[in-house]
Amino acid sequence: MVQQVSSVCRSASDQEIAQTLAPQAWILRLAESQVVQQDGSLSGLSFAVKDNIDVAGLATTAACPSFAFTAPAHAHVVHKLLGAGAALQGKTNLDQFACGLNGTRSPYGAVPNAFDASYVSGGSSAGSAYVVATGQVDFSLGTDTAGSGRVPAGLNNIVGFKPSKGLISTRGVLPAAQSVDCVSIFALTVDVAARVLQAAMGPDPLDPFSRDLNLSTQALGSRFRFGVPSTLEFFGDVAAQEAFAQAIERLTAMGGVAVVIDYTPLAQAAALLYESALVAERYEAIRDFFDAHEDQVIEPVRTIIAKGHQYSAADLYQAQTQLHAYGQQAAPMWQNIDVLLVPTAPTHYTITQMQADPIALNRNLGFYTNFVNLLDYAAISVPSSIRPDGLPFGITLIGQCGSDWQLAELGQRYHHATGLTMGVTGLPLPAPEALSALAAKAPGLKVAVVGAHLSGMPLNGQLTERGASLVQATHTSNQYRLYALSGTVPPKPGLKRVEAQGAAIAVEVWDIPLAQVGSFLALIPSPLGLGKLELADGTWVTGFVCEGYALDTALDVTTHGGWRAYMGSLKP
Repeated sequence: MVQQVSSVCRSASDQEIAQTLAPQAWILRLAESQVVQQDGSLSGLSFAVKDNIDVAGLATTAACPSFAFTAPAHAHVVHKLLGAGAALQGKTNLDQFACGLNGTRSPYGAVPNAFDASYVSGGSSAGSAYVVATGQVDFSLGTDTAGSGRVPAGLNNIVGFKPSKGLISTRGVLPAAQSVDCVSIFALTVDVAARVLQAAMGPDPLDPFSRDLNLSTQALGSRFRFGVPSTLEFFGDVAAQEAFAQAIERLTAMGGVAVVIDYTPLAQAAALLYESALVAERYEAIRDFFDAHEDQVIEPVRTIIAKGHQYSAADLYQAQTQLHAYGQQAAPMWQNIDVLLVPTAPTHYTITQMQADPIALNRNLGFYTNFVNLLDYAAISVPSSIRPDGLPFGITLIGQCGSDWQLAELGQRYHHATGLTMGVTGLPLPAPEALSALAAKAPGLKVAVVGAHLSGMPLNGQLTERGASLVQATHTSNQYRLYALSGTVPPKPGLKRVEAQGAAIAVEVWDIPLAQVGSFLALIPSPLGLGKLELADGTWVTGFVCEGYALDTALDVTTHGGWRAYMGSLKP
């Protein structure tokens, strides 16, 4: 299991809250004697499941005690994960009947944000996201109809993988809106989420919505086009707006080209989910129970589901036709982009704010998520930054049906480029792992860069235009000193290995296709060259070194810990 570390908070009271993990994140926690472990591709990993997913012999409550029943068998996805060796730890809290995006709609209590307990965790998979972000399990299962597998990830600094519809069977999962439901995966890293997807996916003839999809196994590469919505809405949250602008800059530095897309048909499709006859599918999912026990359903879930009464079959056909029309209007954007970039959530809300205005604020959290399943897209939410107020900001990469592995590969590259730690654990990201489902890459040379070739720096394009990919952001061993060379354009550093009084210097390791190494070498000016560098883990890689004569007139900037930090110190 991932090491559990208390949250980094902004005040003494927050610190006190963070050190006591919220028990309401769990509806049922298994005793150690109940945890089953076996060999398989996921051996050594622990997980939890949202409590609208069946586990044999345990109650499925959907956060409604009077609805609870004992599951006669495992959900298909749980059966596959247990068979792959993952160890189930228990069942997690959710917005009742998976109706909501905020995590406050449960009689078991509101699940707090892992970074600040006064804020919402996001929902409906609130507990599943919280127990991953706090390091209590290695991964968890949620469900995603309107964004429930993405919003909690974005608000808690973790990965939320929403696969293409039908890729993971939903047999044994209580529906929210069965035709658009997905089982989603929360994890601290994209690598773990991808491993879980590989173990969980596959057609299920007993699930009417299961599909045998042909997933693309070709990575997008170092040059790609990403869409940015023409309409950006942050509901007055300047910190979120600035964080998204930084995300666009980072993705551009990774080799992406931003393309503005018309967001109108996507927003119109999203509105249909709750504001048309499509909401009748939520009523149909629990119709018998709701008709007999409507008073047992909490508000505002009761009001939302009750709207399903008012629509006719003709109304539903009309809404479905309108949805197809919006899908047709949106389709041309994929001719110009490889992936769509959006904020996972446009803002954060406190629990108090959400409970005071539960419908409008919940709708705001889904501004960038509600259309994805309706239009049959895949998506992955990955951490992007920690805002100045200490709250996380996440981005979502969206692709067409079947683009799951492409999204995972790009999402992993992006996540590692952020330099963030995992959830609230404070633990650094491990070195990225090659995603086994992707086609094998051409052989390359790993090169450590220390200065102007870093992501977002002036010469990074010399790497990306040659198809180089970022392997990891790390540090040298503590036997180096960094110097700002005089008279270089753009400004460049020199790195020197020393026997004493050295320090660890921030570097990035890039994988350059062997066929492109020669042309890259030709661009390196004197006094720089390539030699061997020792990394913090003791391994040696090819990297930038500097001839000694050039350091005689150079400024020692070692105390900054890296070239990016030094250049940042020069800005007013």
